[in-house]
Amino acid sequence: MTRIEAILRPERLDAVKRALDKAGYHGITALEVSGHGRQKGVTQVWRGGRYELDMLPKVMIMLVIPDGKTARVVKAIVGAAKSGKIGDGKIFVSKVSDA
Repeated sequence: MTRIEAILRPERLDAVKRALDKAGYHGITALEVSGHGRQKGVTQVWRGGRYELDMLPKVMIMLVIPDGKTARVVKAIVGAAKSGKIGDGKIFVSKVSDA
C-alpha cells in the first residue's frame, strides 16, 4: 500500500476532492495546517497596521491506496491543485507496510 500526503492551497481542496472522486478514490483525511516556503508569506493591513504573515494557511490531505495506483492519484491531485504559482504545494509518497 502507498500513502500520499499532499499540501495544497485551501481554495483548491474542493477541486482536488472532485478529481479524486472522478479517479475512483473517495476516502481522504484533510487537516488544516500552516507552512512557510518559497512563497515567503504575505503582508496584510488591518486597522492601519501592517502585519507580515510568514506562515500561510494550507490544507494537507492524506490517503492510502493500493500499490500500482500511485501515478493515477498523483496525476489527479496535480491536475486539480496546480495553479502555476508559487505556493501550490507538495506531494509526498511513501510505502505503508501495515495498516
